[in-house]
Amino acid sequence: MSSSNIILGHNQYGKAEVRVVKITRDTDRHEIEDLNVTSQLRGDFEAAHLEGDNAHVVATDTQKNTIYAFAREGVGSPEAFLLRLGEHFTSSFDWVTGGRWEAESYTWDRIQAHGSEHDHSFVRNGQEVRTAVLVRDGAATHLISGLKDLTVLKSTQSGFVGYPKDKYTTLPETTDRILATDVSARWRFKTGTDFSTLDFNKSYEDVKGLLLEGFTEKYSHALQQTLFDMGTKVLEAHSEIDEIKFSMPNKHHFLVDLSPFGLDNPNEVFFAADRPYGLIEATVQRDDATPADIAWSGIAGFC
Repeated sequence: MSSSNIILGHNQYGKAEVRVVKITRDTDRHEIEDLNVTSQLRGDFEAAHLEGDNAHVVATDTQKNTIYAFAREGVGSPEAFLLRLGEHFTSSFDWVTGGRWEAESYTWDRIQAHGSEHDHSFVRNGQEVRTAVLVRDGAATHLISGLKDLTVLKSTQSGFVGYPKDKYTTLPETTDRILATDVSARWRFKTGTDFSTLDFNKSYEDVKGLLLEGFTEKYSHALQQTLFDMGTKVLEAHSEIDEIKFSMPNKHHFLVDLSPFGLDNPNEVFFAADRPYGLIEATVQRDDATPADIAWSGIAGFC
């Protein structure tokens, strides 16, 4: 095959997983912001691939240093931080027409000492990891907030019946089971939203609270139904969000047979299996939502 039949396709490059911790020391009561940031640039990089010409290649080390320098002025929220980075790179280099910036945010709580919160000692909060993704494509800006590893469980008000059965089916029907999952959710703000008007930290806490409330409400006939109810609750409360995507494993809990030991088990002792597991994924969206497939490109594991 002649090399003239081979062309360069979509491409991007940058610095992945830059770990940055910002301590604000304006007062004796310090604040901590802890991020894992990835920067990837898109634009006119054809010469670098085809000719080895690096004239348009903003070094990945430069991208890393920019992240650290911007952190000096504070983070505020992962979304706001990514918006600043995206604006910087697309406005500073004419050939950078867009990019993808991603962040994970880790929460630290103040240690309780002698009955009060300590001013400068913290303990890592392992409840969930906050996420954010910014995609700039020419004049269009797409912003996605989210979370992962939010482990939830309800000990009753869940069942699973009425499913098809064939010669390979061994799962018994039940109307009272444990329902547990690790919630991974990402929600996309409407294209064209004026992001300067949004309090991303408040928005995040509210969406997280709605997801948790949605998990508790109603009898769950299947994890799929609960997922949809959770997403609906968020969209009904937040008009600025167009869609929310979920990836939720069904963390199975199997009743242990205690009869060999002369004991009953009235739905109280379970074996928590980590694999294999059911994996439920779906998008909950407005029927008039503007499609934005490019915003989701590169995010694995979501419909």
